[in-house]
Amino acid sequence: MNSSLTRRFLLRGMGASLVTVAGAACAQRRSPSHPIQLPDAALAVTPVIRPESLEKPDLVIGFVPVNDCAPFAIAWEKGLFRKYGLNVTLSREASWANSRDGLIFGRLDASPVVSGSITNARLGAEGAHPIPLCAAMTIHRHGNALTMSRQLWQAGLRPWFTYEGDLDALGRDLRAYWQTSHGEDHVWAVVLSSSIYEYFTRYLLGAVGINSMRQLRLIITPPPQMVSNMRMGGMKAYMVAEPWNTRAIAGNEGIGFTFAQGQEIWRGHPDRLLAVREEFIQNYPKTYRSLVKAMIEACQYCANPANREEVVEIIAQRSFTGAKVRYIRPGIVGDYNYGGFDDQQRQRSSHDTTLFFDLSPQVSRVPHDHSTFLWQSDSLWLMTQAARWGQIPEFPAKAEAIARQAWKTDLYREIATELGITCPAEDYKTVPAAAFIDDRGFDPSDPIGYLRSFEIHARQPQRFSLA
Repeated sequence: MNSSLTRRFLLRGMGASLVTVAGAACAQRRSPSHPIQLPDAALAVTPVIRPESLEKPDLVIGFVPVNDCAPFAIAWEKGLFRKYGLNVTLSREASWANSRDGLIFGRLDASPVVSGSITNARLGAEGAHPIPLCAAMTIHRHGNALTMSRQLWQAGLRPWFTYEGDLDALGRDLRAYWQTSHGEDHVWAVVLSSSIYEYFTRYLLGAVGINSMRQLRLIITPPPQMVSNMRMGGMKAYMVAEPWNTRAIAGNEGIGFTFAQGQEIWRGHPDRLLAVREEFIQNYPKTYRSLVKAMIEACQYCANPANREEVVEIIAQRSFTGAKVRYIRPGIVGDYNYGGFDDQQRQRSSHDTTLFFDLSPQVSRVPHDHSTFLWQSDSLWLMTQAARWGQIPEFPAKAEAIARQAWKTDLYREIATELGITCPAEDYKTVPAAAFIDDRGFDPSDPIGYLRSFEIHARQPQRFSLA
């Protein structure tokens, strides 16, 4: 079946179930038996901005119950919303589609979205009506991974770091699996189409010579359903945020193993953005500045190694993820176990596992760079992938203007400066080859040349044999 038809068929088929899940989530959020109570410590915080000085102090902000809800939980628990004059209602969303659509349809004032969602919403990717979403900051970088099933382990696949950078060896293993398995064994899942998770999945397979547009069935699955669907055989791999990769490894659920963290596909990539509709910034500029300040401070709190154990305990609460601490901790603290089915520990420790603010030299050597800073060049990279995989007809002629409208870098600089934070002076940076799994760097001055350098893409000519 044609891959674009497959995508539309899957999205139509999922519609009723996603509405049901969303309805259940709304019912849970509004239930008087389980409200999210503001802690006494937060109530004791003295506002530095008076609520009555803001155009819209009462906000409804979404979050999805995965590890990267941490800055929202901290802003709530530590009274940072209150500090900046905001009265926030947190809305627990069932999926990343719900989080994005809550903004589009006006149910939410602000919400985190998966990288790619903002530019693709503005571009009308996959035939959608264009929506002017935008963001001035990232919530975090990294913090996600690709989980593979026991079947792929038995076929010889192992965590990427064990290949020691040998992409040819990985390609032999993956292609061998593809050639000896059936179509139902080529079903993988991501949390949302037109997102960085889809791009990473397709990018990885393309890097080893597998055309995911023809040889992969990629389905959309909300994060909490990933592990159970893999257990039932509904997918053989998935890419998602933590803790849903850790939930699947041997020693926990015994369902799968982590093949690679997203940072091993692109080191330094943006994962979540704090999104709003553009008119929100235009109509409520003071409110928006307060919101961004609260979230920057929350991200700084999460980034401090001394606070990470506390952050784990907070987001493990039922109000946020409701997950066990042992599942949440690896992605936040950085003691990450890739798992496997041979009773060996494959633990790697790094504060780069999830980046909330500070960046190590291994991630960026740009002066004053930090995780919440939006590089518009990252937005251009996302647009190259949207064009590569046929979600938009071609790389936009006005890509730089779109990046400037969608990713409010200058506005972030103004807000950060008010907090005493120095930012990079430029909007674009070249990503070195070593940052990508295939050693192919990205120069934002030539995105079309970069796009044309890929042999595998949606419009790749197909050969037929008339034997």
